[in-house]
Amino acid sequence: MIWYTVLVLAVGAERVAELVVARRNARWSLERGAVERGQGHYPTMVVLHTALLLGCLLEVWLADRPFDPALGWPMFAVAAAAQVLRWWCIRTLGPRWNTRVLVVPGLPLVSGGPYRLMRHPNYVAVVAEGLALPLVHGAWLTALLFTGCNAALLTVRIRCENRALAMDAAGAAT
Repeated sequence: MIWYTVLVLAVGAERVAELVVARRNARWSLERGAVERGQGHYPTMVVLHTALLLGCLLEVWLADRPFDPALGWPMFAVAAAAQVLRWWCIRTLGPRWNTRVLVVPGLPLVSGGPYRLMRHPNYVAVVAEGLALPLVHGAWLTALLFTGCNAALLTVRIRCENRALAMDAAGAAT
């Protein structure tokens, strides 16, 4: 269980790194006239993602969840792949990537990297990680709860992002 705790703490440290990047990128976007959208759902997102990490640890430690190699190793590979995809998204978007919904007016949609394959690849990473990270060590309840809550949140989040991007596109067309 110690190695799993280290894994979850490493993912937590990765989240802190994301927040540092996001804060720097927010300054860049705001300096270029970006307007934030979706502020209302952002605190819920922060709580949900924090709860994922805490839930992973608490369920494994308190419910004495066993490590099943047949499930754990494939889920570890999925969780690792999710991190690679997430950072590919961050690198592709550069200063435009953020944990908040900030759209710099007039910039074209990014169509390179994973965005040439799908519109919201970062959320594929979030979904994969939210399911896989708990299941690395059998925290099925955390995986189930996070996945359900995250589906509801992503419905709101993706709709918000799509509206913000459409508003910018409409503004740029006029």
